[in-house]
Order: sequence, then C-alpha cells, then structure tokens
Amino acid sequence: MFIELLRKRRSIRQFKDKPVSAEHCDLLIEAALRSPSSRGFNPWQFVVVKDKALLAQLSRAKTHGAAFLKNAPLALVVCADTSKTDVWIEDASIAAVIIHLAAADLGLGSCWAQMRLRSRDDGTKASDYISSLLDLPGHVQVEAVIGIGHPAEELDGHDSSTLLYDQVSYEKFGQKS
Repeated sequence: MFIELLRKRRSIRQFKDKPVSAEHCDLLIEAALRSPSSRGFNPWQFVVVKDKALLAQLSRAKTHGAAFLKNAPLALVVCADTSKTDVWIEDASIAAVIIHLAAADLGLGSCWAQMRLRSRDDGTKASDYISSLLDLPGHVQVEAVIGIGHPAEELDGHDSSTLLYDQVSYEKFGQKS
C-alpha cells in the first residue's frame, strides 16, 4: 500500500559498497520517465552516474549536504530543459520525488542533494559546477542530485506524532475544522 511506503521511507546517506543492479537502475529510470509534468511537456532530463571518480566530484558540488554522494553507488542528476516550460522546477521536483519513492519501493535508500540555488565553497553556483562536469547545454539546468544505493543503515520511519497537522487548514487558511 502506498501510505505504508511513505510511512517507512527515510533519507539514507550511508550505503553499502554494493552496486545497484542494472535491473533496478532501469526501473528507476522508467519511474522517472513516467513522472507527470505540466501540460505533458516533460522538460526533465536525467544523467545516470555510476563512475566513482565522477560521484566523488559530485560530492564536492556544494558547501554542505552533498558529501554522501561520494559513497553512493549510483546518482541520478535531475535536470530540466528550461526552454520547454516555465514550470521546469516543479516538473523536475516531481520527477525527483518519484525517483525517491521508486527507490524505496525497490528496497533501496536515497537522499536528495539540492543543487539549484546552492553555492560551493568558493561562492560559485553548484549547478554551474555540475553543468560543467556533465557537459550540460546552457538551456538544461540542474535541480538536484539523488544518491541511491543499498542502505547501510536502518532508520525507522518518522513517527506519526511528528506530523505537522497544525499546518493543515480546512476551507480557509487558519481554520482547523
């Protein structure tokens, strides 16, 4: 059941030194390509990275929050063609969430490293650094990099008591029932 998948899914940053199978990689790509997009424009682009040296370079793309990519056996770089639609950020984000859920469904762990609007230690843009690494054309922008692998850590899902129900309104903002 889908809600059970959501209840157990966690961001995983520690991976076993074990490759993601070609079959699982293919399923993740299929899931990404089945992601919905505004008006069916499908602006997303995905770069599959398995090369250890390139994963290490991606792990240095921004000041904080990407180091875990160095030890991930697989990363999917989620990008979008900005010439196709003005809502490429939303469409790429939807695809990233689909990738996370597909990974969890396959028993894999994953974690999102936001790159758009993030900086490197030297103040340059993380997305520009990745664009250069991957030879992306100028109209294709990086949204995020998702590290994926076999979890080396077992984390329980978030307890329902941590859900922010106070951020839910009914009919009008601030109305609680």
